[in-house]
Formats: sequence, structure tokens, C-alpha cells
Amino acid sequence: MACERDYNTLMAGVQELDLQGNAIPSDLLLTGEHSIPLAVNPRGQVLMAASHYGQGRIVVLGHEGFLTRFPVLMKNALTWLRPTTRDAGVVGIQRRLRAVAENFPIKTELIDFRNDLSIYITDAYSVETCAKDQVAFLKAGGGLIIAGQAWHWSHKHPQESTIRNFPGNKVCSVAGIYFTEHPGQVSIFPVPRNIPSTWRALSMCQNVKKDLEFLLEGVSEFDTCGTSASEVLVHGPLAFPIALTPDGKPFFAGAYYGLGRVILVSHECYLSKNTTSTFMINAIKWLAEGRQGVVGILPSLKAADEVLAKSGLDCQLTDFRDDLSVYVCTSYSDAHCAEIQEFVAEGGGLLIGGHAWNWARTNWSSNVMTEYPGNRILNEMGLSLLENTLSGGLYKAPEVEHSSEEGYHFWRMLQRFAEHVKLGQKLTDQEQDYLKQLGNDCASYLRMRCYDSAAYTSVLALLTDIVKMPSFPQVSSTCPVESPKDRMMLHIGKEVYKVTPDPDALISYIIKDRPNLPTVSNARVRITANTADIPSWENCI
Repeated sequence: MACERDYNTLMAGVQELDLQGNAIPSDLLLTGEHSIPLAVNPRGQVLMAASHYGQGRIVVLGHEGFLTRFPVLMKNALTWLRPTTRDAGVVGIQRRLRAVAENFPIKTELIDFRNDLSIYITDAYSVETCAKDQVAFLKAGGGLIIAGQAWHWSHKHPQESTIRNFPGNKVCSVAGIYFTEHPGQVSIFPVPRNIPSTWRALSMCQNVKKDLEFLLEGVSEFDTCGTSASEVLVHGPLAFPIALTPDGKPFFAGAYYGLGRVILVSHECYLSKNTTSTFMINAIKWLAEGRQGVVGILPSLKAADEVLAKSGLDCQLTDFRDDLSVYVCTSYSDAHCAEIQEFVAEGGGLLIGGHAWNWARTNWSSNVMTEYPGNRILNEMGLSLLENTLSGGLYKAPEVEHSSEEGYHFWRMLQRFAEHVKLGQKLTDQEQDYLKQLGNDCASYLRMRCYDSAAYTSVLALLTDIVKMPSFPQVSSTCPVESPKDRMMLHIGKEVYKVTPDPDALISYIIKDRPNLPTVSNARVRITANTADIPSWENCI
């Protein structure tokens, strides 16, 4: 897998990392499909990471002191970062890092950033003035090393979002790596042969209280009567549910993605309904973030144009253009998938509506998670449309305080369940109630089969470890399933077996006492069935 090859190249020859000392790093949040944790402490905090964006590559260090602490790692990083799309050129280092340059493992030039460099090395505090140029440099094939910590900055800017406003995040967030306000714990720890697991830090999600307050201003309820929407899977660390059915199924959701924002509504008619117009106007303003640029609306959504124009923003019916401030479209086409992802990552807003249940019914042998057009755009943003149908109704808007702090979130609940099973920590009654939703979400998430994503393989490895635990329930007529924990583990066992690269290796854990039955090969089986009303009936066997 590509992520494993990248990790092995970057960490070759590094046996352990001694992070002790006065350099207290920031914990890094990884969200991108290509983001790879390089250094993970025993608490699961990511202190170094790498990623791709466009044709370029980036290495992010949680403290600028790490630039000279690990010469072997830095030599590996420079080899990995060297562009393949341009001639080998100057490795530039920011002028403020003069002391670092004197102790760096290879010769560098103290220089202000230029886009004709091969690799540029900078701290995370002073990139804001050239952030757009550095993003363009990375996208075109350049290599970047950005080092710094954000916890000190957050103390001096307590009212600001570190994820959104810390200078270093103006660049590295496009590649799915964020500096956070959380200090990282330092120690000496070995470097594993494979990409390290980060499950202990899964719950580090953005506080979205202010976002929900803005989005739900003047909204007391959601009238979805007369429609059949799809359930939304909210699986990104920076994604969050906005509107839910009484049993906790999301049908509106939002997310941060790179420098931009996304709102997903699970039926396109909500974009133009008078009963949801207040929310839609709030949403378009939230996505625009105060910018006065053009809001481009897919021409087939003319009714939505009439609603969104009430926002006072410049709304125009148009196909996708990269000079827009916000783009409004449906989830039924992925014609501009890569362009839309880059548009949002670099600061644009996306309002997308549509359902997946009808597509799933007419493409019943396909994987809705990976093949539905809208999910090709949305999966990487931490949101997905499911084939599950949600009936229309009149649903109350969520209570902001509860939803932002105590509401269900996939990553947070996955961590709590792992701590419950692996460490014996007790779940609250509310968390026990969340287990059924978590089981369903794990099944949907695993169906993405994104084996080149470190985040996906980390979740798969965690769930595989749970299946292999001695406490995995063995069900029989004399040993029925009784607890929510056992039901959840059995559900996980079935879903992990479907997607693991080596399912046979799991059989002995799922069924410990397997009867020694004879194996029959080359046997003929006769099947009698009425297939008149079943298309492609062979696939049903």
C-alpha cells in the first residue's frame, strides 16, 4: 500500500525517538486520506506526520526543535520530498531558522520563499503572508517541511479557533494535517515497523458550538414532510451532525475540510423548500465566511437560487468554476470531483444536496459508499450518503450545548468503545444507547475499503484487535447474547470479516470451537429457483 511505502521510506533507519527535553510539541490532527502519522506517543498523540497534496508532499513536525533532533529522519524526509515533476534545485530554509540551518543534515540556503525552489523548510508561525503561494507550490509538486507548535499561540488567542486561524494551518490543512492547541506528551518510545495506531486520540474533534449556534439561528424545527431523504454517515474528525431524526439519524451535516467548509443536506428539495429556507440562508452565509464573492448554483437548481438570493449574496446559476466563493450542487454527479475537493480544501464553500437510496436500489450490486457519485466527492470530507431511507417529518432542531459536547460522534464513540473493551473503562448509560448506532456506522465506514488511507487502516486494525480479544463472545443455545457490548462485538466481527485482507485468519477468533467437518471439493450443487423477476440472478447466490 502507498501509505505503508511512504512510512517505511520516511522512518527507515530510525529505531526510536527521544522527544524528552524542553521542546513541548503540539498534538497534530490528521484528517486527510493521504495523511500518515510518523511519530505517535504512547497516549496516541501524533507529533510528526506527512501527507500528499496535488503533486507535492509535506512533512509536519509538532515543534521546530525537531528539525535538528533527528538527522536520519530529516535526510529521509528530504529524499521523499524531492519533487519528481521538476529538476532537483535549491533546498531553501526560512531566514528565521538560521540556527537550524547551521545544524541541518544537508546544505541549505537561507532564503525567503520562492516557488522555483525544490524544497522549502519553514516554521509554522510566519507562513500566513505567503500561505497561498506555498499551497500552490505544494500542489504543483514542491516539497514542504513545516515545524512548530500551536498550544502557546492558543493561550495568547483564547477566543480564536486554532484549527482555523493558527498560521501553520493555513498551509498544511489542505493536506489534511492540523496543528492543535493540545500539548503533546514527550518521552522515549520505539518506532514501530508499521504505521502506528492512533486510536487513543480518536476523539479529538473540533468544538462546533459556535458553528451550530450560527447555523441554527432562528431555526426551531426542520420540516421534511413529503420527502424521503438518505441517512448521512458523519465520520470525519472535523465533521458534525446538524439535524437528526428522533432516533439519532442525521439528515443535515457539516464539516471543515482543509481551509474550506461543507454542508450536506440529504435531499436536494431542502435547498429550495420555504420551510427550510432560514437554515439554508444561514448555511450559505456560514460557507461564505464573510466573503462577498459569487455563489454559484447548479442551473438545474433554479428554485434554490430564488431562496438563497434572499441571503443578500451574489447568487448566479452556473456550472462549477474555481473563482466562486461557494458552490451549490447536487450529489448526483462527480464530473468535477477532484476540482471541487481542491476548491474546498483551498478555502471554498460547498452546499451539496441529494439522496443515495434511489441510486442504491437501481444499482443494488454496487457499493454505495465507493461508487455513488456524491460519495466520491464527500468521503474524503468526512461525510457520506447511505442507502438507508429516512421518512419525512417535523423534527426539532437539536439543543446546541448537548449536541456539541455530549451528542453522538463516530470517532469519539469509537474511542470510548475501544477503551471499554480493551481497558475496561465503564460506559455511561447514554454511551450504551449509542452502541447500536456505532455498530451501523462501523459497518458503513468499513465498506469504503480505503486500504491506502492510514485513517481507514487504523480503524480496521483497531476493530480487528477487538475481534481477536479473548472476550469476543461465543454464542450458543446455552450462551445467548445479552449485553450491548457483546452484540456490538459480534456485529463488528461480521463486518471486519467482510473487508479484512485475510479473512481466514479471523475464523479461529470468531468461532473458537470449530467442529472438524470434512471438506468437499468439486461437488455439484443443484439449485431450483424462480428467477423471472430477479435481474442478474446469478449475483444473488
